[in-house]
Amino acid sequence: MDYKLLIKKALAARKAAYAPYSNFTVGAALLTKDGQIFTGCNVESATFTPGTCAERTAIFTAVAQGARDFEAVAVVGGKADADKLDYCAPCGVCRQMLAEFCLPAEFAILIAKSESEYIVKSLAELLPMSFGPEKLR
Repeated sequence: MDYKLLIKKALAARKAAYAPYSNFTVGAALLTKDGQIFTGCNVESATFTPGTCAERTAIFTAVAQGARDFEAVAVVGGKADADKLDYCAPCGVCRQMLAEFCLPAEFAILIAKSESEYIVKSLAELLPMSFGPEKLR
C-alpha cells in the first residue's frame, strides 16, 4: 500500500471541507481491497447534528458505488487557517462505521500530519471489543 498516496488524497479532500462553525477541516481517503480510493470531507450544518465526518463521507460514497471491502483509511485534520496539522484520529462513530466493512485487526488507519509524518494503527487498536456484524449472525 502506498501510504503517501493515500495521505495525499486525504489532504486534497480536506480542501473541500465545509466547516464554517468549527473551522476544523478534515479529509479522508478510504482504500478498498481492490485498490479503489474514495475520498470524503467533513460537512457541518448550522444545526450541528446533521453534519458528517470526512471518514463517513468516504464510507458512504464507497458504499453508494458498490464497494464493501475496505483495507485502510488516511485521516488528516486541523484548523483551516493553521500552518501545520496535528494528528486527528477518527471519532468513535466513524470507527464503528469502519468496523462494519472490514476486519478490525487487519484494517489500517493512517493518522497523518503530512505525507511524511503519520501514525499507523489498526482499527482493533482504536476500537477494542467492538460490536460488529459478526455479533448479529
